[in-house]
Amino acid sequence: MKRLATLLFAGLVPVLASAHASADSFRICWSIYVGWMPWGYGAEQEIVKKWADKYDIEIEVVQINDYIESINQYTLGQFDGCTMTNMDALTIPAAGGVDSTALIVGDFSDGNDGIVLKGKDSLEDIRGQRVNLVELSVSHYLLARGLESVGMRESDVRVVNTGDADMVAAYGTRDVSAVVTWNPLLNEILRAPDANLVFDSSQIPGEIMDLLVVNTETLKQNPALGKALVGAWYEIMGLMSGDDEQAIAARTAMAEDAGTDLAGYEAQLASTRMFYTPEEALALVNSDELLATMERVAEFSFEHGILGEGAPNARFIGIEGPNGVFGNEGNVRLRFDPTFMQMAADDEL
Repeated sequence: MKRLATLLFAGLVPVLASAHASADSFRICWSIYVGWMPWGYGAEQEIVKKWADKYDIEIEVVQINDYIESINQYTLGQFDGCTMTNMDALTIPAAGGVDSTALIVGDFSDGNDGIVLKGKDSLEDIRGQRVNLVELSVSHYLLARGLESVGMRESDVRVVNTGDADMVAAYGTRDVSAVVTWNPLLNEILRAPDANLVFDSSQIPGEIMDLLVVNTETLKQNPALGKALVGAWYEIMGLMSGDDEQAIAARTAMAEDAGTDLAGYEAQLASTRMFYTPEEALALVNSDELLATMERVAEFSFEHGILGEGAPNARFIGIEGPNGVFGNEGNVRLRFDPTFMQMAADDEL
C-alpha cells in the first residue's frame, strides 16, 4: 500500500542518490497503486525496453512491495527514480537532502482518498471523535484540509494512528466511528450500510499528486533517461486509455497485477484523474496552483515535524516549478520540470 509519509533520512549526504549519475544503466522502482500499475505493464510488454533501446540505455523497472521502502531505497541511491506522492517526495528524499525532480505527473487523486463517518452524514459531526488513519500520510493531510473546510482544526478531533492493513477491520469494531483512508480500502469500507463518505479528495483537486520522481543530478547528466521514461509512459497511456480490445487487455493485465479484476481496477480509475496525455499533465504543472498546493503541503509537513530535523519554517526546502520557487531558493530540493513532458507534447521524443 502507498502513502505513508515518514522521515528516516534527515541529513543524508545528497551524493548517496547520485550513484548512477554518469551511467548508461538505470533502475526505477514502483509499488502497487492504480496510477502506477502502468509501469509494471510497460516493463512486462517491453515498452520501457523499446524506449530505452532507442536512446542506447538500459532501464530496469522493479516492483517493491512496500511503498515506503521503495522511497527509502531511492533516497539511499539504490534506484534512480521512484513512484511517490508529491507530499512524500517533499518529506522523504527532499527533506533528506536528495535533490529530486518530478519527471512525470501521472495523476491526482479525484476521490480515491476519503473521510468516512459511521452513522453520521456530515463532516461537522466529526468534532470530538477519534479518527483512525495512517498518521503523517496523505490521509492525515486530507483530514486537515477537510477540517479546514468546515472551520475546524485537528485539535477538534483525536487522531488514532492505524496501519493501512488494519483499517478495514478497525472500521468494523464498535469503538471506531471515523476513518480516513484510500482505495481500495475506501471502497471496501463504504460497502458497510452505516458508512458515509463526508469528504474526499475530489474536493481538493490536484493536491494529492502521484509522480515519477528521479534524481535531479542523474537526470541532468543523462537526459536520455528522461526522454525514454516519458516516451514509454505516454505510449502506455495511449494503449490503456481507449475502449478497444487492446486497451481493455492492457487494463485487465494491470488489474490482475494489482490483485483485482477489470471492474475493480476501473472503479479505482474512475476516482483517479489520470493524465493520459502530456498536455493534461502540463496544464497542472504550468499552473499557478502547483506552487500554491505545494505551499499548503509544506505548511502541513512543517506543522507535523516532517520537513527535516532543524527545519525552522515551512519555507526551509525550496520547491521549484515553471513559475518560480516556493521556499528557500538556496535550498531547492524538489523540482517540477515540464521539459520532457513538453517534448512528448511536441512529438520531439
